[in-house]
Amino acid sequence: MIKVGDTLPAATLMEFSEVEGNGCSIGPNPVDVTKASTGKTIALFGLPGAYTPTCSAKHVPGYVEKAEELKAAGVDEIWCVSVNDAFVMGAWARDQKTGAKVRMLADGSADFAKATGLTLDLTARGMGLRSNRYSMLVKDGKVAALNVEGPGKFEVSDAATLLAQAKG
Repeated sequence: MIKVGDTLPAATLMEFSEVEGNGCSIGPNPVDVTKASTGKTIALFGLPGAYTPTCSAKHVPGYVEKAEELKAAGVDEIWCVSVNDAFVMGAWARDQKTGAKVRMLADGSADFAKATGLTLDLTARGMGLRSNRYSMLVKDGKVAALNVEGPGKFEVSDAATLLAQAKG
């Protein structure tokens, strides 16, 4: 499993961006993790799936709510990564009203989750291989803080915990 001090793995995530007003979409577009994280401080959080109860009720809304405080603490971007396709992540972004606050990034084949070692096998529940629930503070492509949840938990990957780490 990835740990503090490690560099994020070379991977490509996908992002679907919607242009408000004219009904046209942009994407999905590839996001090279290495290039996108170089020279930036990123609050990155991973979760098992779009529209799932805890993810929709607590995880994403917490980061949307704390976005300005995270930016004030030196965070350049907030990334939500989930094993879903870019179209689902785009629709979920619209539903969660993430706007320019949180980048909703798709890890459709779980390549990023596998490369970080942060996978969660939910095959028995009909969901296949997913991402574990976690958060990490990334500085210039390197993990500065990592918070991995235990099975079925939501205690350490929340926005308030990562905000405290960004301030520290």
